[in-house]
Amino acid sequence: MTPWLHLVGIGDGGIETLSPEAARVLAAAEIVFGGARHLALLPADHPAERRPWRSPFAASAPDILAARGRRAVVLATGDPSWFGPARWLREVIEPGAFAVLPAPSAFSLAAARLGWALEDVRCVSIHGRPLEAVVPELRDGARLLLLSEDGASATRLAAFVAARGFGTSRLHVLEHMGGAAERIREAKAAGFDLQAIADLNTIALECRADAGRRARSTVAGLPDDAFRHDGKMTKRTLRALALSALEPMPGELLWDVGAGCGSISVEWLRAAPGGRAIAIEPVEARRAMIAENAERLAPVGLAIVPARAPDAFDGLPAPDAVFLGGGLTDGLFPAAFGALKPGGRLVAHAVTLESEAILLALHEVHGGELLRVSVAAAEPVGPYRGWRASMPVTHWHVTKKALP
Repeated sequence: MTPWLHLVGIGDGGIETLSPEAARVLAAAEIVFGGARHLALLPADHPAERRPWRSPFAASAPDILAARGRRAVVLATGDPSWFGPARWLREVIEPGAFAVLPAPSAFSLAAARLGWALEDVRCVSIHGRPLEAVVPELRDGARLLLLSEDGASATRLAAFVAARGFGTSRLHVLEHMGGAAERIREAKAAGFDLQAIADLNTIALECRADAGRRARSTVAGLPDDAFRHDGKMTKRTLRALALSALEPMPGELLWDVGAGCGSISVEWLRAAPGGRAIAIEPVEARRAMIAENAERLAPVGLAIVPARAPDAFDGLPAPDAVFLGGGLTDGLFPAAFGALKPGGRLVAHAVTLESEAILLALHEVHGGELLRVSVAAAEPVGPYRGWRASMPVTHWHVTKKALP
């Protein structure tokens, strides 16, 4: 198939910086889509029809599809396949119908200017995305490259990371890279004072944790005191066991049923980049705890459903994993297991004899792994120490058979 649409990446240097192939394609275009800044780079005498982006970008898809049969070009900044329009166009245009002609991405240019190795940095976009997206990347010594929203992005980012214990981090703001107005400036996150930053900029962040800031691992089993809770929570040891059986995977969805303070949901999100979690919790005070814990520890990807299961399941997207930790009743498992995707994992914990009896019966029918876990901690006994056991917990996990 011969492509009828070309995605042409262009830098701040304009038409003169295009490759010969990209310049040839653009010169022959009958219709050109792009942002106002992109379209302004076209020569005044270029005969192509100019069509600015709609908002949001994806709303332009019908216009682009209507251009089939004409020599059509989409102009985008840098590499259209990296946080650019290539991704959503692939969802509406068949393979082979369009070709991508990239220019150096903002990430490549920024790394080149700063002497950073791209394989050693994390590339993130905060263009049209919440600042909270950077939280999983914040660690002492990390280097981040970020596509910004506008000239105020760096100021907002500086305040955001400083409030999270990274005030000594350095921000490099790279404006109009590759163009006549290119400049690079830097400042610390705390007290960030750069002014008049151009809307076209990329931010490089060198993360430095403030003295005394406590780092949190993404490995399952955060200390119980990492969470605000009322005592009704899946404790650290059992939480680590549950997460290992739930097997968090990038992009997958968890149902956390009877979420309590949200510790399972939060740790799922921390372990699975791009993951999502739905915390189902009927008690208002606990929903407030979930929101607070997520804001501090895993602020992206969580939805809180204020209802009681299984009625809460109606209309929810099918999960890849389910945790039943808020009290097991007779009608809960069939609804949760029925909604679970083939190949999905379900974990249930029981403390009471009644809930344990339900798990024993389910294990007999569905198989899986059944464990009885008792944890004892050393605590003072007068002038000495002794073992104080917590209530035993029955842990069951099972994988739903995949379709043949």
